Amino acid sequence: MLERWADRLWNPWMLGLFLLVGLWCSAESGFFQIFGIKTWLRGSLGTLFRKKKKAASGGLTQFQALSTALASTIGTGSIAGVATAIFFGGPGAVFWMWISALLGLMTSFAEKTLAVKYRRKAPGGGWEGGPMDYMERALGWRGAAKWFSFWCVPAALAGGGMVQSNSIASALHAALGWEPLAVGVVTALCTGAVILGGIGRVGRVSEKLVPAMAVLFLSTGMAVIWAHAESVLPALREIVTCALTPRAALGGASGYTVSAALRYGVARGVFTNEAGVGSSAMAHAAADADFPAQEGFWGIFEVFFATMVVCTVTALTILTSGVYDPAAALSALEQGAVTGAMTGAPLSAAAFSTVFGQAGGLIVAVCLLLFAFTSLLGWSYYGERGLAHLTGDNRLRRPFRLVFLLAVAAGSVGEVGAVWAISDLCDGLMALPNLLAVAILAPQARREMTPSGLKRRKAR
Repeated sequence: MLERWADRLWNPWMLGLFLLVGLWCSAESGFFQIFGIKTWLRGSLGTLFRKKKKAASGGLTQFQALSTALASTIGTGSIAGVATAIFFGGPGAVFWMWISALLGLMTSFAEKTLAVKYRRKAPGGGWEGGPMDYMERALGWRGAAKWFSFWCVPAALAGGGMVQSNSIASALHAALGWEPLAVGVVTALCTGAVILGGIGRVGRVSEKLVPAMAVLFLSTGMAVIWAHAESVLPALREIVTCALTPRAALGGASGYTVSAALRYGVARGVFTNEAGVGSSAMAHAAADADFPAQEGFWGIFEVFFATMVVCTVTALTILTSGVYDPAAALSALEQGAVTGAMTGAPLSAAAFSTVFGQAGGLIVAVCLLLFAFTSLLGWSYYGERGLAHLTGDNRLRRPFRLVFLLAVAAGSVGEVGAVWAISDLCDGLMALPNLLAVAILAPQARREMTPSGLKRRKAR
């Protein structure tokens, strides 16, 4: 029942809305993500080579804010989710993942810029904000802000806590034979040690773990692709061809449909980079930025890195290594004989094993562990912010952290099919008012990156 509700919400309504809002934000900015690439790269990556400014008390540096946001976006979906999208939607799903990310770049810019513009001082120092603040302060949508915050809490507990914990436990059980419940308890304890220190400690841990996990995954993934370099161009050709004419590309009537490629590709792009959901805007709102567009530039880079880089590496390792057989996948789908070993993390592990042997499965397990653990850190903060906005203060912060840690422990041994459906529902219900608000406020976000806007903000 939950899966049917989630499917009715997302297909095609929410997926279409994500694409339309992304297209509107892109067109309204003159496709800044393409024609302004030098500007946003200089305003994001370029700032890493400047003298670093210490974050204000209780706040985050811009790199810590980016790391915290990436911690929640580069989760298990970057490994298992991409493999699942290819299996169920065909190689063409990767093309539509790219399209959704290309349009989502400007959705991400708008929501991060607006989150900084309408943020407020946090009680303990630093800043706090997010979609609930620009809905309320810019548009007067108090009901929509409460709606967003309400659904943010179960999204954090289900998709942010239980699903990620289950991924960690499953990966370590498969690779090393460790007991899932024991893994869940240890994961909860480690998560608690970090989140009890507040957003400052989350940011400090994230800025150490996120670069490490990115280097590990990208270096080993590129090694797999390099080993199968002769298959890269055919794989890219297959991605484009299958996105537009999948049946012809894969052998007539038995091929994948365009709708399947579109559905799974757009969904994977949305779930990986979260552009339009509004969650990662809360991390960027806590950054010690000089002006709103600064975090907007980082928002563009965040989506680019999470989807165009990390997810593309996953897709190419699978498609170049030969572990994915379209005919076998279609046959299993038609017969209802799909098993867990055919898709998700096992498919990614099989691709890595073509180069690293038995160590390939361990590499994927370690990457899943790091990706999922950092997602726990980011989503715990998002759940706290949603609850604080609902209650008007932080009096329920400690009880929420306890419930979140219990969800982490329970998720390690639970059946997560229903939890995934709950997470999908909550993400969609969060995104609905956020996408509408971003579409209306997109011109404001664009004005923040004009020379006059940048000068005005710096003066303040």
